[in-house]
Amino acid sequence: TMPKEPAVLRQNILDTTAAILACGIDPKKCFLFRQSLVSEHAELAWILGCLTNVPRLLRLPQWKMKSASQNSEGTVGLLTYPVLQAADILLYKSTRVPVGEDQVLHLELAQDIAQHFNKKYGEFFPVPKAILSEL
Repeated sequence: TMPKEPAVLRQNILDTTAAILACGIDPKKCFLFRQSLVSEHAELAWILGCLTNVPRLLRLPQWKMKSASQNSEGTVGLLTYPVLQAADILLYKSTRVPVGEDQVLHLELAQDIAQHFNKKYGEFFPVPKAILSEL
């Protein structure tokens, strides 16, 4: 949600890819792709954002904490980032999502958005469940 220099962003993408591969992810057994090249993420985020009310986003602890650190001048990108996360999850019709404790509320938002969408337009998105790590 913070602007990056293009050269730094490109290097970060390469570094992250290298780290993923170094962790043992086998590209012969899974798909690796650059999310920013899949326009459907942003498109679905827009649609879901039109179904999500602002007061709900303003209550999320991450928004409160990060906007406070920015002198209460948090950006729209920061405010709507949880909707993008929901789109990332729902786009692939994920049923189980590994999350840390700090992301449980964002997954609950994704669950609520999926339920709201399904109620309005018919069953389409599965409601994802959290996989919490003990670490």
